[in-house]
Amino acid sequence: MAMSQPQMGSLFQLEFPQSVRVYEKYELAQKAVDHLSDQKFPVENLAIVGTDLRSVERVTGRRTWRTVLLRGVTAGISMGLLFGLLAMLFLQPPNALVLLLVSVVLGIALNVAMQAAAYAVSGGRRDFESMSQTVATKYELLCEHKVAQQARDLLDQMPGERARAFE
Repeated sequence: MAMSQPQMGSLFQLEFPQSVRVYEKYELAQKAVDHLSDQKFPVENLAIVGTDLRSVERVTGRRTWRTVLLRGVTAGISMGLLFGLLAMLFLQPPNALVLLLVSVVLGIALNVAMQAAAYAVSGGRRDFESMSQTVATKYELLCEHKVAQQARDLLDQMPGERARAFE
């Protein structure tokens, strides 16, 4: 009888999970799992779950006509190179360098035009550049119910773990 591979969704699910510990940093949760592994604990019964999610947006600078046009040029170069290389691959033109150059120029022109039009229509709203990321503020170590107490007991033996409870 062949063993079936677990489906991707089931890889991230535990049956009757229980909370073992909550850590302020991912590295601490990872260290706890490493400790359990060193103690020969069946770590396949564990999951580290990021909780208390928050969205962080880091403002990186002002959006000006210069930055908008520069973004259009860089995106256009990438797009032009991609389409030029694909055209060279499938069309095999007699003068591949000219095709690549035309593709890059067209990519730049189209991207600059699209970026400029979007910026002009925005009417000055959101005149800044930023990057966003969702981050967890806590990391909960979950465990299958059948071995959760064993995990807690082993973690209590981890150096510095009992002192952490009094922080």
